[in-house]
Amino acid sequence: MGVSIIIPALNAEASLAATLRSVGRAEQIIVADGGSHDATAHLARSGGAQVVESAPGRGRQLHTGAKAATQDWFLFIHADTILAPDWRAHVDAHMRGAADFAGVFRFKLDDAAWQARALEALVALRVVVFALPYGDQGLLIHRRLYAALDGFRPLPLMEDVDFVRRIGRRRLKTLPCAAITSAQRWRKDGWLKRSVRNLACLTMFSAGAPIERIARLYER
Repeated sequence: MGVSIIIPALNAEASLAATLRSVGRAEQIIVADGGSHDATAHLARSGGAQVVESAPGRGRQLHTGAKAATQDWFLFIHADTILAPDWRAHVDAHMRGAADFAGVFRFKLDDAAWQARALEALVALRVVVFALPYGDQGLLIHRRLYAALDGFRPLPLMEDVDFVRRIGRRRLKTLPCAAITSAQRWRKDGWLKRSVRNLACLTMFSAGAPIERIARLYER
């Protein structure tokens, strides 16, 4: 069984090379570029990835990448995420017997601060209680299940929340392996401020607020 790794990217030259190194020699690696003005596309090709052009917006990019995928399984990860060295063993184990289930990785940040450990614990609790992993935990899903759920919608953000809610708790498994995500946004904005902003965006999305309004808050 093979896996197509799909990575949405936009001006991601600072992080993409490390992400590509972490996934190694997967059967197919697709970088869905949303119109980068830096060396993202060049780095992707140099790292052995297929580059597909997409309109910007992570939902659109993920949808475009999935259309180009040729393998039976899709693994969506962000361009600032590094998979743990043993990721393939856990993905293979899932693929052998869980075509009706989607898998996500454990959330981990690349920072030694106590705030990072606290945030990781809160994310783990959110996944257990609300069955709500975000896109920075990756998403492993069989193409049949992806198609049955109509895949990612063309949203500029919250595309991960929208899709994982359609997957549902009973079809979601957490793999015993970490996806290590850059903590740059939290370091830049402040641990509490960034976390509160993310929660506010989720609350607004759940309440049906216009996605453009949520995007303005997220980027503020």
